[in-house]
Amino acid sequence: MLRSKEIQKQVRKKVIEIYQSGKGYKAISKALGLLRTTVRAIIYKWRKHGTVENLPRSGWPTKITPRAQRQLIQEVTKDPTTTSKELQASLASVKVSVHDHKKDTGQKWFAWQSSKTKTAAEQKEHKGLSQFCQKTSG
Repeated sequence: MLRSKEIQKQVRKKVIEIYQSGKGYKAISKALGLLRTTVRAIIYKWRKHGTVENLPRSGWPTKITPRAQRQLIQEVTKDPTTTSKELQASLASVKVSVHDHKKDTGQKWFAWQSSKTKTAAEQKEHKGLSQFCQKTSG
């Protein structure tokens, strides 16, 4: 599957074929309508890795297996109103652990935002409001 702004595999193979026939970067870029830097990058990758295929990118490994992903897709297509808790339970049956830490993170961020230091005027206003509430409530 192509990612955004990637050159098609056939074009990359064509660049390598033309390069192996003895043409330079400038001639290849004119012939195929690509930038010289793009041609250079394709040839550099081919020299380094011996292929023009899309290589896997770095990043955190996925927690969910392809089997578990298929199961989730089946469940959601069968019943689109499935809740996240139900999906989490079904993942537990396939021995994939999913936590609710993202919700937690949002709550921690909100608590952090609200606990930032307030100006003296804001503290005085808050203190006055809390005293007023105490007097009126009881």
